[in-house]
Amino acid sequence: MINVEALKEYASTLKNVVHAETYLSLCTDAGAELIKSRVSELELDRVVVAACTPKTHEEVFGRMLIEAGLSPSMLEFVNIREHDSFVHMMTPESALEMAKDLIRGAVTKAETLDEIPRVLLPVKPSLLVIGGGISGIQAALEVAKNGFKVYLVEKSPTIGGRMAMLDRTFPTNDCAI
Repeated sequence: MINVEALKEYASTLKNVVHAETYLSLCTDAGAELIKSRVSELELDRVVVAACTPKTHEEVFGRMLIEAGLSPSMLEFVNIREHDSFVHMMTPESALEMAKDLIRGAVTKAETLDEIPRVLLPVKPSLLVIGGGISGIQAALEVAKNGFKVYLVEKSPTIGGRMAMLDRTFPTNDCAI
């Protein structure tokens, strides 16, 4: 297990780090709320999270940053649990050194982050299905049932694909057309 207090002390010494903190359950809603409050009260312009996997939590933290008035593109996430702590379980000293390297890299990268503008565009509920075979026809029907306008494009003069070449289908011998 990584000595998180030593890691916090190390992170505090890095250039441009204005606040470092440990929190046992950072990858929870309460952890996201903590980040939101720190961004607001400390007027942070970037956030580095060194914790669990971004696959399941980066989106939650991103939403919290928006609520705090900061772009989610100003978040750098380091997975020290799966990429370090679990890997170096038997050698905590190695885990600590690896975590320091990962955090130093994330802080350096965070210094260069640029805000990515968010643009909301209207979406037309329509869909293009390419291929008028059985799968294309079925996909078009399912999407149309859900209120989308469907454009079905087929290169041949008729739809049905290979199915249109059959006169009977297995196992019932029903007419294929």
